[in-house]
Formats: sequence, structure tokens, C-alpha cells
Amino acid sequence: MSRRKLRVLFAAFEAVPFMKTGGLGDVAGSLPRALRQAGCEARVIMPKFGTIPQKYRDRMTHVAHFAVQLGWRQLYCGIEKLTHQGVPYYFIDNEFYFKRDGAYGYGDDGERIAFFSKAVVESLQHLPDFQCDVLHCNDWHTALAPVFLREFYHGPLYDNVKTVFTVHNIKFQGIYPDHTLGDVLGLDHIPAAVDQLRFDWQIINYMKGALCYSDVLTTVSPTYVDELKNPFYGERLDGLFRWREDRLHGILNGIDTEMYDPAADKGIAANYSVDDPSGKAACKAALQRELGLWEDADVPVVAMIGRLTEQKGLDLVQRVLDELMDKGLQMVVLGTGDRQYEDMLRYYAWKYPGRLYAGICFDEALSHRIYAGADMLLMPSLFEPCGLSQMIAMRYGTLPVVRETGGLKDSVTPYNQYTGEGTGFSFANYNAHEMMFTLLRAAELFREDRESWNKLVGNAMAADFSWGRAAERYLELYKQARS
Repeated sequence: MSRRKLRVLFAAFEAVPFMKTGGLGDVAGSLPRALRQAGCEARVIMPKFGTIPQKYRDRMTHVAHFAVQLGWRQLYCGIEKLTHQGVPYYFIDNEFYFKRDGAYGYGDDGERIAFFSKAVVESLQHLPDFQCDVLHCNDWHTALAPVFLREFYHGPLYDNVKTVFTVHNIKFQGIYPDHTLGDVLGLDHIPAAVDQLRFDWQIINYMKGALCYSDVLTTVSPTYVDELKNPFYGERLDGLFRWREDRLHGILNGIDTEMYDPAADKGIAANYSVDDPSGKAACKAALQRELGLWEDADVPVVAMIGRLTEQKGLDLVQRVLDELMDKGLQMVVLGTGDRQYEDMLRYYAWKYPGRLYAGICFDEALSHRIYAGADMLLMPSLFEPCGLSQMIAMRYGTLPVVRETGGLKDSVTPYNQYTGEGTGFSFANYNAHEMMFTLLRAAELFREDRESWNKLVGNAMAADFSWGRAAERYLELYKQARS
């Protein structure tokens, strides 16, 4: 007799296509589908945000409603359900907390996110066709779920549940005043919880709770595992990661290879593939025309797509941008972020018309056209837990130039001029001129040795960044947690 499928509830605060503010939304929208394809009964649970498009809200059906005790509060919680691309999604419904214009940035975020974590655990007894084996929590928005599960919920249904917690970005931990322990969480009378949540004098840390209480810990690339144990990257939790290193695993994220496919992408000027890459030239010409750049196939186009923050290396770019422009490159930047970098890029776009385009906005359709039309993608990050842009760029035959950190180091094989191997270019130190010299080395290869360049493009396009590889590894960890 065949064994039944492992039942996994994937808890995340955002998931494509319902809500996305960053890479977590992409992961939650893609990994559960891959888990199901790998033979796992995976479902997703997230808040029912007021900004979820109406076409999805109209398809939701009511599953259950109940009260959630949060500190001294008795709060309504509803569960709505719909199936999207074969994956069942549950939505935690509470309009006071979630019917707002955005996902984050409110004065009561600590309370809203605590409610979500408590509601996730409470809901496990209200899903009529699903008995959870593994609760997979993601980042600080769900970090309290393993704590609540072990301290407040007992009996056969709950004792059977194992917890997996994934760190996507250690920068955001959920740090709140000490009185939150009692007033919001209702945990101040439990010494073990107080000890494991307390972070500093009169401060508690939601993520610290998950790191202490979860059965298995993961993060989004093998290199980031080592970085988390280093004080420079660990954001004051490095000691905890070292303490629990036997439970800590790094699994490189994937991308949605159907969404990002130059052979089938209807939003780009011409389709192309690793077997027939000729259409990429048409995409480059179309991008230069669209963005007002000088139309020249022999000028390397360097793209940056993402948040405009110091973490992404914008301070390095600022130091050498004049020198890069003097070397005959074109640059295309798309994203929003810190005001100083937005203003800096607007200035340089004015200073170098026809050579630098700054799109200070988020435009998903334009990002596809940039991935297809650029020659290189620059990601000189100070730290990068995984990164998706470099994988998407390679899928479109755009070679990444990255700093060797986190998932950038794990996903980009640096060019070897003696063997011709590689999928991009990389540099080790967080240094503006080291970045610039690496970029200029790539530009020289583009201009002087197109045969070697095209071989690298082929290598990059052939790299496998589908979610299947990661899903198999997660499935192994789920089974280990239950063994």
C-alpha cells in the first residue's frame, strides 16, 4: 500500500499573484506548486488583504470563522479559500487588520502580524479536508507561529505538527517593546517563552522566537548559511545561528521558469531561446529606442533592476558612475528606494542623455523588456540572501555581474578565460573600483571576443533555476523533521 502524501501548510504574509512587495511573494507563489509536483500535499495560508484583486476575491469560498485570543483581545477570524494553478490557498480574514492600502508600514504592525501567526495556528483545527503534518513559516511575519503552537496548543492534532522556519532576510526581525509579551502575545507568564523571545533590555524579537522554537531552520542559499553565523551579516543573531547550526540548512531559491521564458514571453520585442538566440538583438534595439538610448548594437547595455538601497550596492555605483559613463557604456536602472539614490539617478539621467535611463518606479512589464534587451545585469550587493534578478537575467541571456555574497555566489559561475566556463562575472570585495574593473572586463569581452561572449550567454540560458530542485530538498527536510 502506498504511503499518503506529506501535508504541508506554507504560511507567508505575501504570495504572487495576490500580494507582492518583494522576493518572498515570488517564493510563496511558486514553491508550493513545485512541492505539489514533487509529491507533497502543499497548501498556502496568508492574510486576506483588501488590495487582493477583485477577480480573486470573487472566487473565494468561506471555510470557517472563529475567535482568536490575542493577549486580552477576542478577535474575529474568518478563513476563505480558493485554488490557483492547482494550489489551494487559505486567506485569514480580519478587515480591521488587513483591509488597508498596503501590507506593511502601520503603527500596529506588531499586533497585526502577531494576530496572523496566532490565527494560522488556530486555523489548523478548522480546515475540514486538511490535517497538517508540517507548518512551514517564512520570515518574521510568521515567526510567532511556532511559539504559539508549542505554548498554547496541545492534543493529537497539534502535537503531530512539525515546524520549519525559513529566513529570507535577517535584516527584518520584528523587534518590539517588552510589554508586547503580555499585552499582545499573552506570553509574559511563561518563563521559557519570555527567555526565548527577549532580545535585549525591554525589547523582544519575533524572529528569535522562531529560531529557538522551530524543528528545522532553513535559509535561501548555502552561502547565506555561513554568512548568518558571521557577526557582520548575522544582525546580532549570529550566536543563535551557530548554536542551532545542526538544524540550519541552505536551499537556493528558484524562479518561475514559465513566467520568465524568452521563448514564450509575449511582452518582449522578439522571442528567442538558447537554441536560437537571434531575437535578443531585436529586443536590445527595441529597448534602446523605447528608453531614449542611442541605438547601437555594439554598445554594452548594463541594467540594474530592484530596490535602490545601500544593501544593493548603490553607494558603489554612485562612486564610479562618471567613470563608467566615460568608458562608453549605457545604463538602465529600474526601481524605487532611498530618496538619495533616486535623486542621484535622476541627476545622472539628466547629465547623460541617451546613455543612462532611470525609471524610478516599479513596472513588471518593463522589467521583462529590460531583462530581454540588456547585455549585463549589475548586482553589487553588500549582502544578498538569495536574489532572483540574477537568475531571471541568465534565463534571458543577460549576463550578471555580481559581488560574491549569499545567493549571488551560489548561482553565478564566474567567467574563466582559459576554459570558457562560466555564466557571468563576479568580484569578492565590497569596493567600487573592484566592481568597476569587473564590469569593464565584461564589457571588453563583449566588444572584443563575441564568440566567447555568446558561449557564456548560452551557458547562462541553459542553467537550471527551476523550483523542482529546491522542492526536492525541502521535501527531504520535511521528512527528516517528522522522522
